[in-house]
Amino acid sequence: FAESGQLYRGAKPVMWSPVEKTALAEAEVEYEDIVSTQIDVGFEIVESPIAELVGAHAVIWTTTPWTIPVNQALAYGPDVSYAAIRSTDGKTLLVAAELAEAFFKRAGIETPAIDHGYGWDLVWSGKGSDLAGTICRHPMHALGGFFAKPRPMLPGDFVTTDSGTGLVHMAPDHGEDDFALCKAHGIEPVFAVLGDGKYREDWGWLGGQGSVINPKFNAPDGPICSDLREAGGLLAASADYKHSYPHSWRSKAKVIYRCTPQWFVPMDRAIDPSTTSPAAGGPPPRSGEVLDGTAQTPPRNGEGDQPQAGGGVTLRDIALQAIADTRFVPEKGRNRIGAMVEGRPDWVLSRQRAWGVPITLFVDRKSGQYLNDPEVNARIVAAVMAGGVDAWDEEHAQEYLGDKYKLDDYERVTDILDVWFDSGSTHAFVLESGRWPDLQWPANLYLEGSDQHRGWFQSSLLESCATRGRAPYDAVLTHGFTMDQKGMKMSKSLGNTISPIDLMRDYGADILRLWALSVDFTEDHRIGKEILQGVADQYRKLRNTYRYLLGALEGFSEDERLPVAEMPELEQYMLGLLGKLDATLRQAVDDFDYNTYVRALTDFCNEDLSAFFFDIRKDSLYCDAPTDLKRRAYRTVLDTLFHALVRYGAPVLVFTAEEVWASRYPGAESVHLLEWPEVPAVIVDEARWTELRALRQTVNEAI
Repeated sequence: FAESGQLYRGAKPVMWSPVEKTALAEAEVEYEDIVSTQIDVGFEIVESPIAELVGAHAVIWTTTPWTIPVNQALAYGPDVSYAAIRSTDGKTLLVAAELAEAFFKRAGIETPAIDHGYGWDLVWSGKGSDLAGTICRHPMHALGGFFAKPRPMLPGDFVTTDSGTGLVHMAPDHGEDDFALCKAHGIEPVFAVLGDGKYREDWGWLGGQGSVINPKFNAPDGPICSDLREAGGLLAASADYKHSYPHSWRSKAKVIYRCTPQWFVPMDRAIDPSTTSPAAGGPPPRSGEVLDGTAQTPPRNGEGDQPQAGGGVTLRDIALQAIADTRFVPEKGRNRIGAMVEGRPDWVLSRQRAWGVPITLFVDRKSGQYLNDPEVNARIVAAVMAGGVDAWDEEHAQEYLGDKYKLDDYERVTDILDVWFDSGSTHAFVLESGRWPDLQWPANLYLEGSDQHRGWFQSSLLESCATRGRAPYDAVLTHGFTMDQKGMKMSKSLGNTISPIDLMRDYGADILRLWALSVDFTEDHRIGKEILQGVADQYRKLRNTYRYLLGALEGFSEDERLPVAEMPELEQYMLGLLGKLDATLRQAVDDFDYNTYVRALTDFCNEDLSAFFFDIRKDSLYCDAPTDLKRRAYRTVLDTLFHALVRYGAPVLVFTAEEVWASRYPGAESVHLLEWPEVPAVIVDEARWTELRALRQTVNEAI
C-alpha cells in the first residue's frame, strides 16, 4: 500500500473508544439502542444581513451535549424554510418552520396566538440560503478565548427537517459532516478531547473533566447542561431520547467520533492500474504521502488528505465492480456489502495499542514524508520474517535505515494495523505463500456469518482490490446464526445454550450434521431436543433404506445383472427417477442449497423407494426364483441405487455411509474417496407414471 501510494496520514474524525484509547474501524463497532439526553441550545445572532435576526437565537438540537464546548459553527439547509418566532417572554428563536411546533412543545415555550400565516408572532421567515453571512456567538462566550470567537452559519446539504430544529451545530473534531463543512471554510479542529474521553486541562470551564461518554456528565443536571442553563443558552433538556448508538464490540462501551492523526487507505483516489496486477512481485514503488509534524503534534487539518478521483479508477470503483463480478449466496449479500462499500469512508488502518502488527514506516521529521525505499522495506520484511513483529523496535531502527539515512531525521511509526487488515490478507498467505502448492489464487469460496460483510469479507475485498485489482474470492457464502428452540439468541445468562458435544453424545454426529444440512443456513435457525428428535426420526428412515438395500442385495453378483433394455417398465422408471434425483442433487451442490439436497434425498428414499418401489417388488424379491427376470432386474436396480445413495448420503451422514459401505465391501477404500456416481440415462413417461401412482394411492386408500 505504501509503495503504491495508497496510504496517507491525516487528521480526521474517526470512531474512537475512550475505554480502549484507540481508533476503531466500522467492523469493530456494534449498534445498540440507548436512551440519551437531548438538548436544545440557543446561539445568539450578532451579525446578519437580515436586520430582524440580530439579537435572535439560532436554536440547535443535539443528543451529544459534550460536543457543545467544542462547537465552532452552525449549519443550515439552503432550501429549508426557516422562521424567527417571538415567544411570550420576548425572546426571538430561529428554527425550521416545520419543526417549530415540536420544538416549542419540547422546550415548554409559549408563543402569542398571533396569525402571521403560521399562527405565531413571526419576526422573519425565509429560506436557509438567506442566512448566508449570519454570525452567532457561543453561549459560553463570556469565558473569552476560543469561546468568544464568532460562530458562522454555513450551508450544509446534509441538514434535514427529519428531527431537531433544522439547524445543526458543528464540532469539526467530532463529526464527519462537521469536519468536511468546517474544513471547506477554513475552520480547524481543536483537539480538545483526549484519548480517555476527558477534556484537556486547559479547555475552558470543563478542563480535565469527563469522560464524555458518561451519561451523568451529559445529563440535564450535569456540568455541561447546568452551566449552559446558567449562561442562558439551554432552552430544553431531557434524558428521554431513544436511538441506536455505536459501541465497541470489545469493551461494549460507547464510542465517539474524535479527530486524531491516523493512517488511512483512500477510497476515492485514482489508482495506477500497474499497481493492482495480481503479480506476486507486488506493485512498483511510488513516492510517499506528505504528512505534517511528528507523532506528538497533530497534523494540520487536511494535510495528507487524498484528492478526489479526477478521471482515474478508484479503490471504491474497483471494489464495487468486484462485488458485481462475485457470486453471492444468498444473493442479498451482494446488496448488503455493496451498500457498505458504496457509502464507507476511507479505511482507518492505524490503531494505538502496544501489541499487534506494526505499521513499519519511517516518517521524515522535517518534510513529514514517509520513507519509501524498497531497500529499507526489504530489510524490515526480512527482520520481521526472522524475528516476528517484535523486530520493529527502536534498537534496530538505524539498521533498517542503512547508511543512506540517519535515525535522528526520522520518526519510527509506533501505531499498529487494524486487525481486519491482518485477516484481510489471509488470501495472500494461504494461496500465494507457496506453502500449499496445490492451492491457487483466488479462492473459490469465502464462508462466514452474515456479520462479516462488514468485517472479513470487506477487508479481504479492499486489500485484494487495492493490490491485485479484483476480489480474492470467486464466491461468498454467508450463514445465519443458531438460536434456541424458541428462536431466542443463546446466552449463558438465559441458560439456553446447547453444547454440540452433548448433542453428539445423545444423538450422534450424523444426526447433528443432518440437522445442519436440513435447515436454511442462510437465515437464523433453531435447535433443541424436540427439533433434533424430529431429525432423528428422519435419520432412522434413511438408515432403514440402507438396511433394506444391504439385505436385499445379499449375494448379488455381476452374473445376475440385467441390461436396462431388458428390464420391466417399473425398473426403468425408477432408474429415470434416480437420474432426475442425480441432476437435482448436483444442482443443489452447485447452488450451495443443502436444504434442497437433503429434502430431495429423503423424499426419494421415503416416497419413491420405501412407499412405492420396495413395496411393489417385495413379493418378487422374497418369492420369485433367483433366475426370474423381474427379480434380477429388481436386484440390478437395487445395486445401482445402493452405489448412488451411499455416495449421495456420504456428505450428510458421514459415519453411517462409511458403515454401510464397509458392511457390503469390507476392506475396500473409504466411500469418501469415491467419485460421484454415474447413473444410467433413462427416459420415462413421467406424466403417465404420475397418473398410475395417483391411481395406486386411491386404490390403497379404498382398501
